[in-house]
Amino acid sequence: MVDTITNSFGMELILIPAGAFIMGGDWDAEQADENELPKHEILFDKPFYMGMVPVTQSQWQSVMDGNPSEFSGEDHPVETVSHEDAGVFIKRLNVKEGNGLYRLPTEAEWEYAARAGAQSTYCFGPETRRLAQYAWFKNNSGSKTHSVGQLAPNDWGLHDMHGNVHEWCADWYKRDYYAASPARHPAGPRKGVARVLRGGDWSSEAWYCRCAIRSLSSPQRRSPRVGFRVIRGLDGKSGGKESPGLFKKVFSTRSRKHTDTKG
Repeated sequence: MVDTITNSFGMELILIPAGAFIMGGDWDAEQADENELPKHEILFDKPFYMGMVPVTQSQWQSVMDGNPSEFSGEDHPVETVSHEDAGVFIKRLNVKEGNGLYRLPTEAEWEYAARAGAQSTYCFGPETRRLAQYAWFKNNSGSKTHSVGQLAPNDWGLHDMHGNVHEWCADWYKRDYYAASPARHPAGPRKGVARVLRGGDWSSEAWYCRCAIRSLSSPQRRSPRVGFRVIRGLDGKSGGKESPGLFKKVFSTRSRKHTDTKG
């Protein structure tokens, strides 16, 4: 059963459970991009809420003035927004909601949620032929965005994690960050010149819609291929109460498949 909440702007968010996963280059891919390596274990000992879908144009207009999107549709994802624009939206959303709990996801949170427990190229497995059931991408989009939530969700109930629009993450981008990433709640480098994008978009080849793919862009850049979704913490930080012993339990029982570090 999916645990959801809906805020005053009609944004439905799904509770993402605490847990651990292997982040990075796909287990069943012939190769991974260098910036997806090494594969490494990540722990989230607190749950958090994530938007079921990317922020829509209607939701954007309810919080902000105007609509910057190139493609028109109230239920389409808002796009042509920079990382800085997304930050302004979230700041205003926090003021209007009166709780200060909303933010962009880190790329580790994003990949954890996108995989929804899967250990494969896509949330549903390795088969590219099935991607059109889950994603609007180059093969089926007609070179435009589509209303959110039309295609199949992942196992945690999140829609459009593959395709439709690339999604801004909170992190600065660093190509070799994974080599030094902390295991608990990584937040990315302290500084940089580009921000992380995840998920692929309506113009992407299937390869660029993989769970592990890392993209980047200037935080000032706006593109009709880029939008975002929000996270809402349970306690104003990363989520709810910690789960004592989870790190030790999960990491001591990891499978051989999880510890394979080949690209």
